[in-house]
Amino acid sequence: MTITNLPDGVRLAVAPLSWTNDVLQDLGGDIPLETCLAEAAENGYAGIELGRKFPRDADTLKPLLDAKGLALASGWHSGFLTERDVADEMADVAPHAELLSALGVEVMVYGPVGTMAAGALDVPMSRRLTLDGDQAATYADRLKEFEMRLYADYGLKLAYHHHLMMVLETFDEVCKVIDHAQCGLLVDTGHAYAGGFGYDKLFERFGDLVRHIHLKDVRTDRLEEVRAKDRSFNDAVRAGMFTVPGDGGLDFAPVADFVRQLGYQGWLVIEAEQDPSREEAAPKAATKRAYDHINSLF
Repeated sequence: MTITNLPDGVRLAVAPLSWTNDVLQDLGGDIPLETCLAEAAENGYAGIELGRKFPRDADTLKPLLDAKGLALASGWHSGFLTERDVADEMADVAPHAELLSALGVEVMVYGPVGTMAAGALDVPMSRRLTLDGDQAATYADRLKEFEMRLYADYGLKLAYHHHLMMVLETFDEVCKVIDHAQCGLLVDTGHAYAGGFGYDKLFERFGDLVRHIHLKDVRTDRLEEVRAKDRSFNDAVRAGMFTVPGDGGLDFAPVADFVRQLGYQGWLVIEAEQDPSREEAAPKAATKRAYDHINSLF
């Protein structure tokens, strides 16, 4: 199946999190990678991001993707630039960056796990750690240098992922670092909403820096309960706070407006950390609804 509604240079991918969670080992632990790839392809997706069940050598992974007609859209790197220098970060990212580059990936997702509270995804979300002004400036400088070296060494563009519990959660926190770093940005619709702001604000402020887009919906009643009870991020995932576009309370029309008006070129990635054993989150059906919902916007 071919996407016909999306503009030239824009492709629709899916994250494997709908089938198998990267952190919570029991969620989808029994679902084979073959099932994930087959159902993603059958639903019409042009690409897929890396997940924990994917082989990490190009000679093994490429034939698996090619057999389903899927491109590798990107892959997450857990970054620690709040705590270590750029040279150490470059050494750590090398195997991951080599894999992405070998498979023709253009953008690497940078996940800011540094300066998280111990067991951050299992503690109440109010107990997250933040950066002060000096820390934010130093962090921004390291991000910019890392971005330049990543592109010089591997031809990969950086896409910084703002994320609940991971250093930059609110709009002001994102602005404090990205305004200074002027590095590539990943816009995640669900993490923005759950972090207290509309994702369209990132398009408005950083449109020319947007390198990658994650399309995640939020069940607003469950978000309210999670916040009211100060539950953890992993509790929120298990409770079904996140879902695929069209199943929650977010409006995705601003995504289509941004793509059309600013000429965004790159991937739109359907992503939702859910429990695949729940009927509401059955992976193939849920990701097909999301595919149809986003395609219809164009």
